Amino acid sequence: MNETLYRIARRSFLGALAAILAGRIAAPAFAADPVITVYKDPNCGCCSGWVDHLRGAGFSVAVQNTDQLAQIRKQHGIPPELAACHTAIVSGYLVEGHVPAAAIQRLLTERPNAEGIAVPGMPVGSPGMEGGMPQPYTVVLFWQSRQAPYMRFLGTQRLDT
Repeated sequence: MNETLYRIARRSFLGALAAILAGRIAAPAFAADPVITVYKDPNCGCCSGWVDHLRGAGFSVAVQNTDQLAQIRKQHGIPPELAACHTAIVSGYLVEGHVPAAAIQRLLTERPNAEGIAVPGMPVGSPGMEGGMPQPYTVVLFWQSRQAPYMRFLGTQRLDT
């Protein structure tokens, strides 16, 4: 590149950078919405129902069918008492079990200092477990050494506001 073109390109770049930093133009988006990577058994219908729930809420989902779920949970440090039938990862957080999309949206908005969230077991009425009389359940926020209630639901209806 000749010297004149180099100076023009450099000035254009520096001018655009200054405008972005001054807030006069919007910075370009460098990443799309986060993708939720779901590890599930290929034959699990309730896991597929949960994936459909996430997609219906506007999430991008990448499904990884596997028969190694126990190893994946162990590798990522999911406490055994929080284990459910599928494991997901989104933006560095773990999501275990039939967690409603609303809880994932809150997690990604608030970005708490935690490992992730979980719905232990398979509560009737939770996303992917529709049918029958829905039962109330708690989404648990967890760290390596502790857990705390994060949200309560009946089906996909939030109970705590």
